[in-house]
Amino acid sequence: MHLLRSLRAVSEASGAGVVDWEQAGVAAKAGTDPGSLAASETDRAGYATDVRDARDRLREVTGVAFDLPETVELQNRHHWIDANRATFRRVVAPVEAVAAETAGDTTRIVNTGSMAFALGFLARNVVGQYDPLLLTEEPDADHGLYFVHPNVVAVATELDVPYPRFRRWIAFHEVTHAAEFGAAPWLTGYLESRIERGVSELTSGAVDREALAELQAAMTAVEGYAEVLMDRAFDDEYADLRRKLDARRGGGDPLSQLARRLLGLGLKRQQYERGAAFFNRIVDERGLDAATVVWDRPETLPTDREIDDPGAWLTRVDP
Repeated sequence: MHLLRSLRAVSEASGAGVVDWEQAGVAAKAGTDPGSLAASETDRAGYATDVRDARDRLREVTGVAFDLPETVELQNRHHWIDANRATFRRVVAPVEAVAAETAGDTTRIVNTGSMAFALGFLARNVVGQYDPLLLTEEPDADHGLYFVHPNVVAVATELDVPYPRFRRWIAFHEVTHAAEFGAAPWLTGYLESRIERGVSELTSGAVDREALAELQAAMTAVEGYAEVLMDRAFDDEYADLRRKLDARRGGGDPLSQLARRLLGLGLKRQQYERGAAFFNRIVDERGLDAATVVWDRPETLPTDREIDDPGAWLTRVDP
């Protein structure tokens, strides 16, 4: 890591935008050890086998036909920063377009530093990612599936679990997200519309609470269904993995905990927990097929209130 180089890159932020995205990427990478991509042929074959087995097992468990993204990559942390810098930029573009008119150099430097910090912190912690390419301007672009190999190795060591077993768990988790979006071809457009509505209101100084609530409920369903489906699809013992990963989500040193709060990762943990509780209740009462009805159409998604009251969803949808 080169922290002085990172600070210099932030201080040199320029241009007409609210964020200098080029310098944000430079700063994030300067402050982040890329990690080794020296995976053996056995490792690479292991990832491919895990992803393929996850796809076949999830098809069997859910009865949902879905395809894997053509793009399945092993990344280091710098690759992840490059891929997600574009995503961050797409999401905040409407706000940038309005705020750029009044943004000064100081604001640009602060925003560039904030983005660099977020990208760097996440790059050091993300182990795998299913990327539905929200808000892309390329309608035919394929979704992506990424594994941050040095983080997979590091977290397996940190949790004291065998690396091949942890790698397989992560592959199953990310392919579960691919199954969700395969079961609900409308989901990408639904999420995009709520993001666009929410951001559009922000540019005028208002808050579209309905759009944000719908986005929150949908993402809680996405994370919760994945948690429940993982427990039924993974083809090995998982109780210790689940326990250790849950502890890791809420752990870390004080600085890491602060960073997680600032980046809203506590909210993501809440999504996992609320969503899993919702789907466990549905599965216990009606079975997995009833839970999968959530993905039939936008109207069958649970509302934010129904996530905490699964009985209300069962009454309304009657799967």
